[in-house]
Amino acid sequence: MPTDEILVNRDGPILTLTFNRPEARNAMTWGMYEALFETCEEVDRDDSIRVFVLRGAGGKAFVAGTDISQFLNFKSAQDGIEYEQGGERRIGRLERVRKPVIGQIQGYAVGGGFGISAACDLRIATPDARFGVPIARTLGNCLSMESYSRFYDLLGPSRVKDLIFRARFMEAEEAHVAGFVHEIVPPEEIGARVQELAELLASHAPITLAVTKESIRRIQEARRVSGGEDLVSKTYGSADFAEGVRAFVEKRKPVWTGR
Repeated sequence: MPTDEILVNRDGPILTLTFNRPEARNAMTWGMYEALFETCEEVDRDDSIRVFVLRGAGGKAFVAGTDISQFLNFKSAQDGIEYEQGGERRIGRLERVRKPVIGQIQGYAVGGGFGISAACDLRIATPDARFGVPIARTLGNCLSMESYSRFYDLLGPSRVKDLIFRARFMEAEEAHVAGFVHEIVPPEEIGARVQELAELLASHAPITLAVTKESIRRIQEARRVSGGEDLVSKTYGSADFAEGVRAFVEKRKPVWTGR
């Protein structure tokens, strides 16, 4: 586990994972994604862990998506399919953790960070939190069917279309009104508030919480659509996606052609 990029701390029944690349707004490397998966496994193996907390280092971002430089190595549509399938393996694993998962969200939760926050059970945010998937103006890629379904469940089709079509960010207050964020807390208080909430959940009947969580997950899963490899292939195999990645790395505006 890359301990410089992922920090794991245990405090009694509460395990906290910190995404620790503040200089990159905690953008996720492949190693960080794998460490998240492995930590989920650890949480479920240890019955003495009652609550899992996720947070970002630096106070500016929870997770600002996937590290885009990694996409420069993509050579074909199959790379995109494997990326989305791997991402769903990791985000789906977080969603299946049997213990309550709290997202402590300060600053940006964007792209993959938005997906990670959506897989948490409770989301506590600061007023400066921002959520979104601005891929229509950045990379020109798409999401997996599972990710679209997850956002659909939590926010509804109209808001998901609005966020992605306009490539805009949803501010903390809007996210709270939508039911996505459960509480908005000042930045100087969020650590203590999340600790208080985690201790409360840790004191409750673990089987009740686990069964409730799994019941709701199964209901959602039964409604979800999987597959969509043709759509992912069309997107990641496009000239527009290659242009989006180059433009992002070169810090310029992409020129879309629709091809």
